[in-house]
Amino acid sequence: MRILLLQLNPVIGDLAGNAEKVRQEVVSAGRDAADLIVTPELALPGYPPRDLLLFRSYIDKSLEVAGDLAADLEGYPPVLLGAARPSPSPVGRPLSNVALLLHAGKVARSFGKTLLPTYDVFDEDRYFEPARGPQILELGGTKIGISICEDIWNDADFWNQKRYHSDPIQELVSAGARCLVNISASPFTAGKQLLREKMLSGIARKYRIPLLYVNQVGGNDDLVFDGRSCAFSAKGELIARAAPFLEDRLALDLMGEHPGTIHPDDFSPEQEIWNALVLGTRDYIRKTGFRQALVGLSGGIDSSLVAAIAVEALGRENVLGVLMPSPFSSEGSVTDALALGRALGIRTTELPIEGIMGAFEATLAGEFSGLPRDITEENLQARIRGTLLMALSNKFGSLLLSTGNKSEVAVGYCTLYGDTNGALAVIADVPKTMVYRIARWLNARGPAPVIPDAVLTKAPSAELRPNQTDQDSLPPYDLLDEILHYHIEQHESAAEIIARGYDHGVVHRVTRLVKGAEFKRKQLPPGIKVTDRAFGTGWRMPIAAREWDLPR
Repeated sequence: MRILLLQLNPVIGDLAGNAEKVRQEVVSAGRDAADLIVTPELALPGYPPRDLLLFRSYIDKSLEVAGDLAADLEGYPPVLLGAARPSPSPVGRPLSNVALLLHAGKVARSFGKTLLPTYDVFDEDRYFEPARGPQILELGGTKIGISICEDIWNDADFWNQKRYHSDPIQELVSAGARCLVNISASPFTAGKQLLREKMLSGIARKYRIPLLYVNQVGGNDDLVFDGRSCAFSAKGELIARAAPFLEDRLALDLMGEHPGTIHPDDFSPEQEIWNALVLGTRDYIRKTGFRQALVGLSGGIDSSLVAAIAVEALGRENVLGVLMPSPFSSEGSVTDALALGRALGIRTTELPIEGIMGAFEATLAGEFSGLPRDITEENLQARIRGTLLMALSNKFGSLLLSTGNKSEVAVGYCTLYGDTNGALAVIADVPKTMVYRIARWLNARGPAPVIPDAVLTKAPSAELRPNQTDQDSLPPYDLLDEILHYHIEQHESAAEIIARGYDHGVVHRVTRLVKGAEFKRKQLPPGIKVTDRAFGTGWRMPIAAREWDLPR
C-alpha cells in the first residue's frame, strides 16, 4: 500500500486556488505515485473557514470545484480531499466536515468527521453535524479507517479524562480497519508536536496497525499550522515525518522496509515559536494582499524582536522601521533603534513628536487647567505615535505590526489607539521572559548579533516620563509571567496561586489588572497564537463582570 500525504498551505476562501494546488501536486507526483493521495482537513475551503460556511453559495461552489477537480484528475490515483458538504441528515446542523474521495473522474464517496471540538479556538458544532458509525475506505483489498482531526484525540489509554463519550478510532479498528489515516488541521502551540507524536505512537502500538497523519501548514489569521505530518508503524515507531512549517510531501510504502523519511526537526521552544511567528506574519500579510510592513522602533526589546521577525518573513527590503523620539526618549533608545536597523539592513526614518505633543497640550490646556499631569499626557504620546504609524501605513500600503507582548497585554500595560494600533500583534502571545529568550537565541544562532546588547541589558521602559521603567508599575517580569501562567493558562484563581506561595498582595494586584484590561484586549489586532491559552478567538471572557475570587 503506497500512500502520499500532501502537506498543503491553503488560502481560506480561495476554492479555485486551493483546488489548483492539489491538482498540481497530484499531477507532479504522477499517475503511478501512490495507491491513495491524502490532503489535510478542509483543504479545499481552508481551515478555519469560520462563518464562510454559513453561505450556502460558498458550499455549492466548493462542491462544484471539487467535481471539476475530480474530472481533471481522472486516471490519477484516488484523492482524499478535505471539504465541507451539506449534511445527509434532515435534523441537526446543515453541514458535514468530510474527506471527499475523488476517483475515476468523479466525487465517489465522502467520509465524515465524528468528534466536533468546541473548546479553545474551535467552534465546529456551530456548523457541522457529526458522522455516525465507522468511516471505512476499502482500497485494493485493504480496509483503511478514515478519521478527521479531533476523531483521533480521544483515546482512553492516553488521556486522564476523555472529552467525548465515543472513540471513533476504536470503532474503526472494530470494523476491520488495517490502516488508520487521519486528515488534520491542528493548530500549532509550543511543544504540541511531541505530544501529538506520543499520542499517535500509542494508538498505533495499541491497535497494532499503521497510522498516517497529514496536517495543514501555514498561517490563517491568529492560528499557525506547523505541518509535521507523520506516520507510525504497527509497533508505534515513527517511520516518517514531513518538514516543519513548510509545504511538503510524505510518500509512504507501508509494505516497504524503509517506508518514509523522517525530516529533521528542532523542538526547542525558541526555535518553534520563532518559526511560528515568522510563518504567521508572512502568511497574514501575503494572504491579505499586502507585501510590506512597518514597525515603530523604540529601541526596546519588543519592537526589536518584531522587526527581526518581519525581516525574516518578508525580506529586509519590505520592512520600514520608524523612530518617534519624544523629550523623554533617552539617547540610548535612539542609537539602539538605529543600530538594530543597520543590523537588519532595513530602512529607518525618524519622526520626532515634541512639536505635536506641544500642539496637543495647547489644545487641551483650557480643559486641563489646574489639573496635575498624569497618565493622560503619557497616553497622548503613545497615541501620537500610533497616529503617525497609521498615516504611514495608509499612505504607503504597508501593514503596521503591533509590538506588545503577552505580559503587557494581559495586565493592560498598553495604550488603546496608541501602541496597540496595527493590523497584526505579532508577539501578543509571547510572554516577556520568552521575548528575551528568543532574542538571545536569535543573536546566538547567527555570525553576528542582530539585537544590540544594550537592548537586552537595559531596564525595559515605555519612556513616557523621566526615568520611567516598567517595574515602576509592574512586578518583575519573571514573577509576573509565573503568576500569569497559572492564572491564564492553568485557569487558577488568586487563592489557588497564593496557596503556591506567592505574595497575597502581588497576586491580587495582577489578577485585578488582568480583569480590568479585558476591554482593551477586545479592541486589539489579532495576535499569533503560540501557547495553549492565547488572547484570541479562544479567549471568551466577559467585560461587564465582577471579580469573584477576592476575599470578602
